[in-house]
Amino acid sequence: MSAIDSLPPLRSVIAAHGLTAKKSMGQNFLLDLNLTAKIARQAGDLAGSDVLEVGPGPGGLTRGLLAEGARRVLAVEKDGRCLPALAEIAEIYPGRLEVLQADALEIDPLAHLTPPIRIVANLPYNVGTELLTRWLDPGHWPPVWESLTLMFQREVAQRIVAQPGSKAYGRLAVLAQWRCDARIVMDLPAEAFTPPPKVRSAVVHLTARAEPRYPAEPKILLPLVAKAFGQRRKMLRAALRGHAPDLEDRLAAAGIAPTERAEQVSLERFCALARELAR
Repeated sequence: MSAIDSLPPLRSVIAAHGLTAKKSMGQNFLLDLNLTAKIARQAGDLAGSDVLEVGPGPGGLTRGLLAEGARRVLAVEKDGRCLPALAEIAEIYPGRLEVLQADALEIDPLAHLTPPIRIVANLPYNVGTELLTRWLDPGHWPPVWESLTLMFQREVAQRIVAQPGSKAYGRLAVLAQWRCDARIVMDLPAEAFTPPPKVRSAVVHLTARAEPRYPAEPKILLPLVAKAFGQRRKMLRAALRGHAPDLEDRLAAAGIAPTERAEQVSLERFCALARELAR
């Protein structure tokens, strides 16, 4: 393994600080600095950008982001045991790393950053999907961030990029692909982590579009999609009962057969239905 900075290997850092990954916090440490640097590179040119990292742990990805030229990294870490290791990184990158001990679900870390902003993280498994949905639905668009480069369980990554008709296609795919260009850019085996999780992982890169892919009002589209996929096996006329007195006419106008199920309906047609329901 080649060095990316003057700090010790991550295994030595973990041993020196007595760090062990906590299952209760969804932690799995990625110790290969070549891999963490490769993940950082998937975010594109970081020079001139502030970067938000959630759940840095002992700082492997943090080191990769800084070595790849991030202007400034804000690392949000809930686990106080990791702070001394992160402080050592801050010492060799003066003025470029700020560590915030907090729960990322309870604060607005983006308020601490200056655009252009990129979000790059090996997200804790127990909060990853919740954070992603918040970033994809910030209440205004375009968002303050330019891109998301995030590691998930591979099953979650597949749900983000899934196409209609597949088992993975659902609310998360519609939410992500409506406003972003999304693709899986890396696969990682379980043995790359300590401790090895029971599932494979993947890195997804999402680039914010200036405008959503198809016009629709978020306050109509997002609850509509949530309700449609909340009862996946039901025909849409049953799953969406109560959305409109003339629901079947609205479905037909959007090019959707009332007997179709949510997993058969494309993003374009969901947006068309949202526009019909807004009339």
